[in-house]
Amino acid sequence: MFLKIHKTYRDVVAVCDSELVGKKFEENNFQLNVKESFYKGEKTTSEKATKLMQKLSEQDATFNIVGEKSVKCALNAGIISKKGIKKIQGIPFALVLV
Repeated sequence: MFLKIHKTYRDVVAVCDSELVGKKFEENNFQLNVKESFYKGEKTTSEKATKLMQKLSEQDATFNIVGEKSVKCALNAGIISKKGIKKIQGIPFALVLV
C-alpha cells in the first residue's frame, strides 16, 4: 500500500492499496479517481501504516483512504468505524475530515 502526507495547514494523509493507484471508479453519478499524484507516496506495510495513522490522527490530520487493506488499517488504527466506510464499484473507501 502507499501512504503520502500532503503538508498544508493540516496534514492530509492519502492511503491506498497499491494496485488501485491510477484507476478511476464511477457509480451512480459518483466518481473516485485514485490519482497517482495524490495517492502514490511511500510504499509501506500494514503495520507501519496503522501506527502512522494513529499518530497523525492525534495531530488532527485528515485522511483519504481507498482499498480493502488500507481501510482495514484505518479500522485497526481506530480512526474510522464500519459506518464510515462507503463503496464504489465494490472498492471500499473512507474520508476522515476534522
